[in-house]
Order: sequence, then C-alpha cells, then structure tokens
Amino acid sequence: MTAPEPVVHELVELLSLERLEDNLFRGQSRDIGTKYVFGGQVLGQALSAAQATMAQPRDAHSLHAYFLRAGDVEHPIVYHVDRTRDGGSFSVRRVTAIQHGQVIFFCAASFQAGEPGGEHQLSMPEVPKPHDIERAPAVPPDVLAKLPTKVQRWLSRMGPFEFRHVYPRDELNPPKRPPFQQVWFRLAEKVGDAPELHRALLAYASDFHLLGTATFPHGISYYQPNVQMASLDHALWFHRPFRADEWLLYSIDSPSAQDSRGLARGSIYDLQGRLVASTAQEGLIRVVQDAAAAAHVPSKE
Repeated sequence: MTAPEPVVHELVELLSLERLEDNLFRGQSRDIGTKYVFGGQVLGQALSAAQATMAQPRDAHSLHAYFLRAGDVEHPIVYHVDRTRDGGSFSVRRVTAIQHGQVIFFCAASFQAGEPGGEHQLSMPEVPKPHDIERAPAVPPDVLAKLPTKVQRWLSRMGPFEFRHVYPRDELNPPKRPPFQQVWFRLAEKVGDAPELHRALLAYASDFHLLGTATFPHGISYYQPNVQMASLDHALWFHRPFRADEWLLYSIDSPSAQDSRGLARGSIYDLQGRLVASTAQEGLIRVVQDAAAAAHVPSKE
C-alpha cells in the first residue's frame, strides 16, 4: 500500500522554502519519528535553497555537507546561501543552516551548464526488479507496543517514499551479515517534472538506509536503545537525469568502520540500469552501556 497523496504533497511543501531575502530562506521541520530533524530533510532543503539562487540554467552535479548539531523538529530552519562563484561553466553555492542562533549544518553545492563529453558507468547489480519483491510486512502490534514511542511512530508511519529491500534484514533482531544491501525506492505519488524538485527529493531520500549498512557486520541496529547513530557528513553526486517518482535502485556498501565511525557508499540506478547518482556518508556508530545516554544522539538508518 503506497502513501496517500497528502504525505507526498507535505514533503514537496517541506522542500519549497519561504524566501525571506535574496539569499535567505526559511524551511519548516517535520517529526517523522527520528529523535531529531531527519538529515535528509536538511540536505533537501539546503539544495533547494542553493538551486533558488541560480540565475543561469545550470544543474546541480555535486553536494558536500557536514552535520554539526542535531536539529529541533519543533522549529523552522533558516538557510543562508553564499553565492561563492559564477564562472563560465560552473557555479558554486555555500549554504549554512541556522537554528536557535547556531549553525547546525553547512554544505557546498556545485552547478554546471550541460556540455558533451566522454561517458561511461559501472553496470547495475543484477537484482530482482521491484515488482518481483514483496512489500515488507507490518510489525506485529504486540511487538510494536514494546518499542519506544519514537520508534513506534517511525515503524507505523506511511512515509512519502516506498522501499523494497532486495535482501531484507530484521532490524529489531539484526543478524550479522556482510556490509552490502540493495533497496528499490520511489516517491509514492507522481509529482511535477521540474528537475530541481527531483534532485531535492533524491537528496532527501539518499539519507535513508545508507549509514545503517555499516552496522550489518556487527549485528546491531538503530532501533536498539543502547546504539547511538548520527550522520557526520554526506556527499551526493548527480550524474544523469532521473525521476524520484519512478523506481530507483540504491546499491550500498560499507568499506570500513573504526573509532566509532562507519563509512558507507551508494550507487543509485534507474530501472533501465543507468547510474543516475552516487553517495557517500560517514557517521557515528557507538554502542554504549547507558541506554538513556544514547537517547541524546539522533538515530539514523
């Protein structure tokens, strides 16, 4: 069952920022069941702010971000865009996200005017198509009732994106397994054709499931009360045109975890096998004795 249209509309509205001045924007926050503002929300809103300052027809091709502080879901976020450079072919924007007078996030985004050149890509992994994969079953009510309230809301909500895992893992009782996963995803309803909107939507969705891949060899998950997880940085590259409301394959691996940090990389393909985007993220993954202390750090997938 896909999400109802109002949920998708709410996300589109969330990524449509209020312009306060030429380079100053305000975005609302949404509580989706994570302990703090979902990192993908800040990524998508920051990219939306940067795109809104482009006077020339140039497309975002890369974004590099750092998460500095946890965001408060009860308050809006202000985004300041610095028009760092507009060259002959490339433009760069630096975006700073501010909440309660403090910088919680910053990123640099690069834009390029389209031009011809050599082209190649790695092939998409051979995996079942999304229509051949069953939707994940709902968590049984008796199990759900024993979980923390935030986790209950996360598991029971119908979000704007539909996910189908090629090799599902029980996140409530996670087994140890190699740090690889493939997930098909798409926006649950069709939206407009604007490429800027689809890039912002992909930035939002790219924060799902990425860091969690680094937990696979250790048999832990973000649902466990003594596990702290939070994004530290995030990189995103756009390669080819795509639609976020059509099926995309997120192929993720984690080459390393050390010093309570895990690194994960992702390749995003469309149904035709075209590599449309790539991602990388390093995040905090810490197992603590005091479960109460873990509650002060935002959980991430």
